[in-house]
Amino acid sequence: MTTSRFAPSPTGLLHLGHAFSAVLARARGDRFLLRIEDLDPGRSRPEFVDAINEDLAWLGIAPDAVPLVQSRRTNHYAAALDELRGQGLVYPCFCTRADIAAALSAPHGASVHYPGTCRGLPDDPERRAAGPYSWRLDAARAIGRIGLPSWREEEGTVCTAAAADFDDVILARKDAPAAYHLACIVDDAASGVTLVVRGADLRASTPVQRILQLLLGLPQPTYLHHRLVTHADGGRLAKRDRAPTLAAMRADGVDGSVLARDLLAGRLPLGFSWSNA
Repeated sequence: MTTSRFAPSPTGLLHLGHAFSAVLARARGDRFLLRIEDLDPGRSRPEFVDAINEDLAWLGIAPDAVPLVQSRRTNHYAAALDELRGQGLVYPCFCTRADIAAALSAPHGASVHYPGTCRGLPDDPERRAAGPYSWRLDAARAIGRIGLPSWREEEGTVCTAAAADFDDVILARKDAPAAYHLACIVDDAASGVTLVVRGADLRASTPVQRILQLLLGLPQPTYLHHRLVTHADGGRLAKRDRAPTLAAMRADGVDGSVLARDLLAGRLPLGFSWSNA
């Protein structure tokens, strides 16, 4: 049995790209789950959770279990982080965004990756208690431990990561129990997700998520990185850019179940286009 999921963040109203991802996940999964990724307390709003449920119902989609809500699962993320810490694979980072930008502007810092400023520093609990910090994955040490990970795409392609695909990503912060990569893989495993359906723009997340799965002994799902819905001019749909919302389409009298069937058939409303990038 294939278990798929749709995992929106309640930080704004859903747009057509979200709709395509949701209907595709529903169509590909014998069992379909909903996850509310609300770990950003500054931007997540309960009214957007209500809107997600309304949009899915309008599209004719119903999850097959009670939705998982990430803000209620912080102890699970803390346990995963503790396990990685016990393996010596994470380190505290005290850099601000300004610090990182300054390091990357220097001649020796041409890489777009985190420059490793805090990597190798001895852990200082007093410093951690005194101010903000984050926990970063020591990617080089993780690769040295288990090698470069592979994963399988739904159509059968087996992909292997390259060293350049990795960064010392943030896994948690002092005031946040988990960042996207850590919470995502912990919850997929807990929910029994076997097929991760998401946009091609998230393909770059797969190498680090696969290495975390291996480090934590979690099951490996299959991945479907689907093409993206864009504006007709190729511009990306984004909440922050006020992309046309599903709520607005519903208010204009669009039939959600017809829209869902059209999306699965590759048909888009006027003003939208497909992109594989």
